[in-house]
Amino acid sequence: MAMGKVPGSKDDDLQDEGMFAEINITPLTDIFLVLLIIFMVTSSVIVNQSSGGGTQSGLKVNLPKGGAADVTQKSNDLSVAVLLDGRLVLSGNVVTVDELKAALADAKQKDPSTMVIVQADEGVTHGKVVEVMELAKAAGLGQLAIGVRESPK
Repeated sequence: MAMGKVPGSKDDDLQDEGMFAEINITPLTDIFLVLLIIFMVTSSVIVNQSSGGGTQSGLKVNLPKGGAADVTQKSNDLSVAVLLDGRLVLSGNVVTVDELKAALADAKQKDPSTMVIVQADEGVTHGKVVEVMELAKAAGLGQLAIGVRESPK
Protein backbone atom coordinates (compact mmCIF):
# COMPACT_ATOMS: atom_id res chain seq x y z
CA MET A 1 0.00 0.00 0.00
CA ALA A 2 1.40 3.39 -0.91
CA MET A 3 0.77 6.78 0.60
CA GLY A 4 0.60 9.86 -1.54
CA LYS A 5 -1.57 12.46 -3.06
CA VAL A 6 -4.74 11.45 -4.75
CA PRO A 7 -4.08 11.64 -8.45
CA GLY A 8 -6.16 14.02 -10.47
CA SER A 9 -6.72 16.61 -7.78
CA LYS A 10 -7.18 20.13 -9.08
CA ASP A 11 -5.20 21.90 -6.46
CA ASP A 12 -2.49 19.70 -4.98
CA ASP A 13 -1.33 22.37 -2.52
CA LEU A 14 -4.72 22.95 -0.89
CA GLN A 15 -5.89 19.36 -0.52
CA ASP A 16 -4.83 17.18 2.41
CA GLU A 17 -2.79 14.14 1.68
CA GLY A 18 -5.00 11.21 0.81
CA MET A 19 -4.34 7.52 0.69
CA PHE A 20 -4.71 5.20 -2.27
CA ALA A 21 -3.82 1.59 -2.76
CA GLU A 22 -1.58 0.10 -5.39
CA ILE A 23 -1.71 -3.65 -5.80
CA ASN A 24 1.51 -5.21 -6.93
CA ILE A 25 0.53 -8.59 -8.41
CA THR A 26 4.06 -9.72 -9.28
CA PRO A 27 4.67 -11.58 -5.97
CA LEU A 28 1.21 -13.12 -6.19
CA THR A 29 1.94 -14.32 -9.72
CA ASP A 30 5.26 -15.77 -8.59
CA ILE A 31 3.57 -17.73 -5.82
CA PHE A 32 0.98 -19.14 -8.20
CA LEU A 33 3.64 -20.19 -10.71
CA VAL A 34 5.64 -21.97 -8.01
CA LEU A 35 2.51 -23.77 -6.81
CA LEU A 36 1.68 -24.75 -10.39
CA ILE A 37 5.15 -26.22 -10.91
CA ILE A 38 4.95 -28.16 -7.63
CA PHE A 39 1.53 -29.51 -8.60
CA MET A 40 2.72 -30.59 -12.05
CA VAL A 41 5.78 -32.39 -10.68
CA THR A 42 3.91 -34.22 -7.93
CA SER A 43 1.05 -35.23 -10.21
CA SER A 44 3.44 -36.71 -12.77
CA VAL A 45 5.18 -38.69 -10.01
CA ILE A 46 1.84 -40.02 -8.80
CA VAL A 47 0.81 -41.01 -12.33
CA ASN A 48 4.12 -42.79 -12.93
CA GLN A 49 3.79 -44.74 -9.69
CA SER A 50 0.23 -45.84 -10.33
CA SER A 51 0.90 -47.04 -13.88
CA GLY A 52 3.68 -49.41 -12.82
CA GLY A 53 1.57 -52.50 -13.39
CA GLY A 54 2.77 -55.54 -11.47
CA THR A 55 5.58 -53.97 -9.50
CA GLN A 56 5.18 -51.00 -7.25
CA SER A 57 8.88 -50.36 -7.22
CA GLY A 58 9.24 -47.24 -9.31
CA LEU A 59 12.10 -48.99 -11.13
CA LYS A 60 11.59 -49.37 -14.84
CA VAL A 61 11.85 -52.91 -16.14
CA ASN A 62 11.86 -53.30 -19.92
CA LEU A 63 9.68 -56.39 -20.24
CA PRO A 64 9.84 -58.42 -23.43
CA LYS A 65 6.86 -58.38 -25.77
CA GLY A 66 4.57 -61.36 -25.62
CA GLY A 67 1.12 -62.66 -26.36
CA ALA A 68 -2.07 -61.67 -24.65
CA ALA A 69 -1.83 -61.34 -20.89
CA ASP A 70 -3.90 -64.27 -19.65
CA VAL A 71 -2.65 -64.13 -16.06
CA THR A 72 -4.35 -61.69 -13.74
CA GLN A 73 -2.44 -60.75 -10.66
CA LYS A 74 -4.19 -61.24 -7.34
CA SER A 75 -3.42 -59.36 -4.16
CA ASN A 76 -1.57 -62.28 -2.56
CA ASP A 77 0.67 -62.98 -5.59
CA LEU A 78 4.34 -62.07 -5.48
CA SER A 79 5.93 -60.08 -8.25
CA VAL A 80 9.71 -60.38 -8.50
CA ALA A 81 11.46 -57.99 -10.87
CA VAL A 82 14.89 -58.86 -12.22
CA LEU A 83 16.75 -55.75 -13.33
CA LEU A 84 19.26 -55.60 -16.16
CA ASP A 85 22.19 -55.53 -13.74
CA GLY A 86 20.91 -58.66 -11.96
CA ARG A 87 19.38 -57.02 -8.88
CA LEU A 88 16.16 -58.52 -7.55
CA VAL A 89 13.25 -56.25 -6.60
CA LEU A 90 10.40 -57.46 -4.42
CA SER A 91 7.58 -55.10 -3.39
CA GLY A 92 9.60 -52.07 -4.41
CA ASN A 93 12.69 -53.02 -2.42
CA VAL A 94 15.95 -54.37 -3.76
CA VAL A 95 16.53 -57.70 -2.01
CA THR A 96 19.28 -60.27 -1.83
CA VAL A 97 18.81 -63.93 -2.74
CA ASP A 98 18.53 -64.87 0.95
CA GLU A 99 15.86 -62.21 1.56
CA LEU A 100 13.97 -63.45 -1.50
CA LYS A 101 14.12 -67.03 -0.17
CA ALA A 102 12.70 -65.84 3.17
CA ALA A 103 9.92 -63.87 1.44
CA LEU A 104 8.99 -66.85 -0.73
CA ALA A 105 8.89 -69.15 2.31
CA ASP A 106 6.73 -66.61 4.16
CA ALA A 107 4.36 -66.41 1.18
CA LYS A 108 4.11 -70.22 1.15
CA GLN A 109 3.18 -70.15 4.87
CA LYS A 110 0.45 -67.56 4.30
CA ASP A 111 -1.05 -69.05 1.13
CA PRO A 112 0.29 -72.16 -0.63
CA SER A 113 -1.47 -71.16 -3.87
CA THR A 114 0.52 -67.92 -4.18
CA MET A 115 1.65 -67.28 -7.75
CA VAL A 116 5.15 -65.91 -8.37
CA ILE A 117 5.32 -63.56 -11.35
CA VAL A 118 8.85 -63.03 -12.64
CA GLN A 119 9.22 -59.73 -14.46
CA ALA A 120 12.66 -59.74 -16.03
CA ASP A 121 14.20 -57.06 -18.20
CA GLU A 122 14.65 -58.00 -21.86
CA GLY A 123 18.44 -58.07 -21.49
CA VAL A 124 18.55 -60.33 -18.42
CA THR A 125 20.14 -63.70 -19.04
CA HIS A 126 17.93 -66.76 -19.08
CA GLY A 127 19.88 -68.26 -16.20
CA LYS A 128 18.92 -65.44 -13.81
CA VAL A 129 15.21 -65.94 -14.57
CA VAL A 130 15.54 -69.69 -14.06
CA GLU A 131 17.35 -69.06 -10.77
CA VAL A 132 14.42 -67.01 -9.45
CA MET A 133 11.96 -69.66 -10.61
CA GLU A 134 14.00 -72.40 -8.93
CA LEU A 135 13.99 -70.41 -5.68
CA ALA A 136 10.20 -70.24 -5.86
CA LYS A 137 9.89 -73.97 -6.55
CA ALA A 138 12.30 -74.76 -3.70
CA ALA A 139 10.10 -72.72 -1.36
CA GLY A 140 7.12 -74.85 -2.41
CA LEU A 141 5.43 -72.35 -4.72
CA GLY A 142 4.61 -74.15 -7.94
CA GLN A 143 2.53 -71.52 -9.72
CA LEU A 144 4.95 -69.47 -11.78
CA ALA A 145 4.40 -66.88 -14.50
CA ILE A 146 6.61 -64.63 -16.58
CA GLY A 147 5.54 -61.02 -16.96
CA VAL A 148 5.54 -59.60 -20.50
CA ARG A 149 4.37 -56.47 -22.29
CA GLU A 150 1.41 -56.94 -24.56
CA SER A 151 2.52 -56.68 -28.14
CA PRO A 152 0.64 -54.12 -30.25
CA LYS A 153 -2.06 -55.65 -32.39
